[in-house]
Amino acid sequence: MTPSSGPTASAAPERCCTAFEESRRIATGLLSEVALKVKAVTDQGRQKSILVFDDLTSEQVELDLRGNDADVLGRLQRPDVDGGDAPAAPAPDDTPRGPGRPRLGVIAREVTLLPRHWEWLGSQPGGASVALRKLVEEARRTHEGKDRVRRAQESAYRFMSAIASSLPGFEEASRALFAGDSVRFDEQTQAWPVDLRHHALGLARLAFLAPEGTDAA
Repeated sequence: MTPSSGPTASAAPERCCTAFEESRRIATGLLSEVALKVKAVTDQGRQKSILVFDDLTSEQVELDLRGNDADVLGRLQRPDVDGGDAPAAPAPDDTPRGPGRPRLGVIAREVTLLPRHWEWLGSQPGGASVALRKLVEEARRTHEGKDRVRRAQESAYRFMSAIASSLPGFEEASRALFAGDSVRFDEQTQAWPVDLRHHALGLARLAFLAPEGTDAA
């Protein structure tokens, strides 16, 4: 499918990733740049394990390195063609709209509530949809700090579990991560390979901040 050339069309931002050859960092940057560096390493015939991580979530990124550089980059731009894991776009909201009702990017999905919940929502100014959006926005603001810490903990632990689970201090470092104990975490990772340790510390940094933005440990 040819992308729209209209003024509102825009490409999704390319994510940043980091690649490790066992415990040595070999590339970090945009996914396309990392993919080509990983391909250059594998083309040398080295047999060491290479893992690529999303810099935000630490989810592992699978790369198809067959063919030349153009082939690799082409598949990154068309993940759906080659079995990638790009999320499916939500179905458009085709509900007819009355005059003056703009499209606000609203996505229709099923919400299951008890009758008393629907009764309360329906009695709110603007109806159930407006009341739900207000509640969600208020909850997001209220829990923003805790959510940030939780996401940082999950990302750091995901990375550590994938690449450092056999290293000394892994279990204690994991406990320190979820306890918000930065001193203990630093102590337990001192003996880790330097590239791996620095990446783990960078991921865990936000996990050691209290919701108000001050050091928790």
